[in-house]
Amino acid sequence: MARFLVKRLGWMLLTIWVVYTVSFFLMRAVPGGPFSSEKKIPPAIKRNIEARYKMDRPIHEQYFSHLWSTICLDLGPSYKLEDYTVNEVIAQGFPVSASLGIFAMFFALTVGLTSGVISAVHRNSPYDLSFMLMATIGIAVPNFVLASIAVVLFVFVWPIFPAAGWGQLSQIILPAICLGAPFAGYIARLTRTGMLEVLGMDYIRTAYAKGLGTRQVVVRHALRGALLPVVSYLGPATAGILSGSLVLERIFALPGMGSHFIEAATQRDYTLAMGMVLIYTVLLFVMNTLVDLSYSIIDPRVEVEG
Repeated sequence: MARFLVKRLGWMLLTIWVVYTVSFFLMRAVPGGPFSSEKKIPPAIKRNIEARYKMDRPIHEQYFSHLWSTICLDLGPSYKLEDYTVNEVIAQGFPVSASLGIFAMFFALTVGLTSGVISAVHRNSPYDLSFMLMATIGIAVPNFVLASIAVVLFVFVWPIFPAAGWGQLSQIILPAICLGAPFAGYIARLTRTGMLEVLGMDYIRTAYAKGLGTRQVVVRHALRGALLPVVSYLGPATAGILSGSLVLERIFALPGMGSHFIEAATQRDYTLAMGMVLIYTVLLFVMNTLVDLSYSIIDPRVEVEG
């Protein structure tokens, strides 16, 4: 286990460095810059601004200077948000995005696992057809389209939820449902497939032969084996939930990292965009590592190799 974690840590550091390097040079290869605008800035003012943010130095000096600051966990000042550092922006936006992601993942797992298990146990029944139809619709409809429909229905037609904002539980339920709906569809399909495979195995038939009820067989014996495909999906699903929140945070006016990421990309805020990219990279790598570790917990036959 320790060897596996050390090896994963080494790969994570290498991945972060590669992502950092590629992002750094790609951002600066695009025409324009953070201080380009339609209104021409006087040369003297432009030189002072570039000197303040060390952009007057050669590109390789900028790279190594910012790389060292990043290693020291100092992502530098934001070019567009005056008097704010990237660390402060992330500290303010991350709890919002994390809360939205946690609620969305909870919704996706609850709905997806429940509907998948019911569909598998009642195969080819009206329950099965209804749940799989809803799962297909959830997968096919983009979350921003679902969000637009949900706002019309549950804000204007039936005023149940507020249209936007942050700070109350009612303000996070609707965006969390819209964000988690496509992932609930995928989880439902994966759970159904895994359950159908497990329910046909010999030890399940033995459990039924011993007189156990359907609920006991499903919960105590079948569900653990059916969870492996779902667990494999949770790593990229987490990244999808985080990246999917970029659009939904703008629709529902949530002050999360997604809004800052979009603004950083459109306004060429190099340091802020770099900080967001690195945060998402670390989160994706950590979630995939946790998924691999969970295999050995769910199925003791799976061994984690270093």
